[in-house]
Amino acid sequence: MSIFVAELIGTAILILLGNGVVATELLESTKGKGTGWLLITIGWAVAVFVAVFIVAPFSGAHINPAVTIGLAIAGKVEITLIPTYLSAQLLGAALGSFLVWIHYRPHFTLTKDPDLILAVHSTGPAIRSTMDNLISEIIGTFVLVLAVFYISGATVGDAPASLGALDALPVALVVLAIGMSLGGTTGYAINPARDLGPRIMHAILPIKNKGGSDWGYAWIPVVGPIIGGSLAALLFLVIGN
Repeated sequence: MSIFVAELIGTAILILLGNGVVATELLESTKGKGTGWLLITIGWAVAVFVAVFIVAPFSGAHINPAVTIGLAIAGKVEITLIPTYLSAQLLGAALGSFLVWIHYRPHFTLTKDPDLILAVHSTGPAIRSTMDNLISEIIGTFVLVLAVFYISGATVGDAPASLGALDALPVALVVLAIGMSLGGTTGYAINPARDLGPRIMHAILPIKNKGGSDWGYAWIPVVGPIIGGSLAALLFLVIGN
């Protein structure tokens, strides 16, 4: 399996299961409606576990542009491969979002609140404050990417970093911790593709009562994670093992 195909499949599975648990929680007449934040954080952690476990042997299972860029800054990914990773991740996220819509289509139709429909696709702040929201995404992604460096066994040197299948569980637990501890502010996108791909699908899919896609906020879950991942890489280069 090529890097492109692996990252596309991995990111699609991540979004299918991650946004799927949000759909279960928020959309009308699902069997899991109103279950709560704990369900969402556990669901997203398991989504990461499944996605990483499946594609790690083929691409390292970045499934996140912030991870790819962070690894590239630390010299663990060839610069020429960055467009392959990022394009596959964005397309995979869009595909995963499309599959969530197909799976929950009757429930989307019954849901009247456009904010809930948007929340199934993309993140949004509990309190809208540009700088605070940006800082939240930076901090959350910083924790994720720094943890990835150590979970993957990366060293300061030439050896490439890769999340093997056995690393799927600890990465999932890191995402669970971030969701529970830091996710209450912005919904912890911590992944530019996770937010942008589904937001694009929200804009183009024929969803009844969907409202706007909140493009004014959309840059924060893209820029914040990239900054956070980059800072984690720079710190790793300084402190190493």
